[in-house]
Amino acid sequence: MSGGLLVAGTTSDAGKSVVTAGICRWLHRRGVKVAPFKAQNMSNNSAVVVGPDGRGGEIGRAQAMQAAACSVAPDLRFNPVLLKPGTDLSSQVVLLGEAVDTVTAGNFRSLRPRLAATAFAALAELRSAYDVVVCEGAGSPAEINLRDHDYVNLGLARHAGLPTVVVGDIDRGGVFASMFGTVALLDPADQALVAGFVINKFRGDLGLLRPGLDMLRQVTGRPTYGVLPWHLDLWLDAEDSLAYGRVLGRPAAPLGTEWLDVAVVRLPRISNATDVEALATEPGVRVRLTVEPAELAAADLVVLPGSKSTVDDLAWLRETGLADAVRAHAAAGRPLLGICGGFQMLGRVIHDPVESGRGSVAGLGLLPVEITFDPRKTVRQVVGSAAGEPVRGYEIHHGYVSAADPGLPPLLRYADGTGEGARLGAVHGTHWHGAFESDGFRRRFLTEVARAAGRHGFQVAPDISFAAARERTLDLLGDLVEEHLDTDALWRLIESGPPAGLPFVPPGAPAG
Repeated sequence: MSGGLLVAGTTSDAGKSVVTAGICRWLHRRGVKVAPFKAQNMSNNSAVVVGPDGRGGEIGRAQAMQAAACSVAPDLRFNPVLLKPGTDLSSQVVLLGEAVDTVTAGNFRSLRPRLAATAFAALAELRSAYDVVVCEGAGSPAEINLRDHDYVNLGLARHAGLPTVVVGDIDRGGVFASMFGTVALLDPADQALVAGFVINKFRGDLGLLRPGLDMLRQVTGRPTYGVLPWHLDLWLDAEDSLAYGRVLGRPAAPLGTEWLDVAVVRLPRISNATDVEALATEPGVRVRLTVEPAELAAADLVVLPGSKSTVDDLAWLRETGLADAVRAHAAAGRPLLGICGGFQMLGRVIHDPVESGRGSVAGLGLLPVEITFDPRKTVRQVVGSAAGEPVRGYEIHHGYVSAADPGLPPLLRYADGTGEGARLGAVHGTHWHGAFESDGFRRRFLTEVARAAGRHGFQVAPDISFAAARERTLDLLGDLVEEHLDTDALWRLIESGPPAGLPFVPPGAPAG
């Protein structure tokens, strides 16, 4: 059996995904054959992976990013269970890439044995194929109300004998209390697997922090393996769209005399928000997520991104006044882009007996198309072209264009020449995710947007590579792990498992 490690966290968005990716890149640099794993992810940001049968399947984007850190192709086993929230009370269940069911609080107990068995089997297969598997937990391992059914955090570690490190985000405050409390709420067998801690997003004088690290070791009997600094450049492939600040990344100064301002509507059930990250890598392009109608009026380009609940999010647009702001933006002849669910909202009518069950609903009426939802989900990688430029992407959707005005020009074309999406004046729509990672297409699109928006002083950069930007991010994560964590101690954990004799920290898990 190969070596393994579980990276848990005191909270969601503590940095588990990036720490896992950094450890994966560090191990890959050492010549270790390493793979990532997350038993269950809850996210509407997913990537399409081609399965063994040649069909497309979904995994969390974080696991696709971690696979890149390992320099291996994404594998459906890297994230065997993906839950895609559609409402506050239900999520679509994607099992080994395929949507198979809907989970609610009421039926989770009956589904759990199947989900856990699938996750445990996937991990076992990976451990037989790789030298090391670095596992990422979910949420917090101290969610005592969920421990009985856990197969993602210490339920996974207990099953597979994995040593565990707990990541805490010091930027949130209370990091020592959250780390101590995480251990102290675990039962003795779970505590025996928790080997130590990693502090994330630190800024300031490390000397002021060290007494706290010493005291944390005194009260838990466990070391801190290192303190990772807060870094401005770690924003690509964010697991959760809410992890974004108002502005994505660090916009570089424009090459020309004008900026291009992009406003992305932060939908309640936003999915694959990472689509706009490629735009944010360009100099002079400022991309921000917003829920303010006034900010759409000031933008050069408005983007309606993907949605896991298209009809419900369309209703929210109308309730908040954003729908009127989108229409006003388009009426002024200013560029508008809809991606997947956002594209569907731009049409005349959405016929949806599948996702919302509401039947026929009026769209925004900005593109002369009708959308019909099919129970069968389209999940595939795609290649094609636009404006003479090659384009690659992927599709994840139930809705398809069931009617369109004759002669409506497509935005993109598949490799066989078939049109995809639509464009009418400055309004654009496509079902393709990831298209803007194709550098040539992104440059042409931004150039056209700048012209339509009257930003004649904006100049697109001729040499920005999104793939290179992503690779620099992964190298940066590897650098931070090598420079700031005790990698010798981490390697001993991976090789030898949980240290013997770790002390019990009272009170432990309360009796059920």
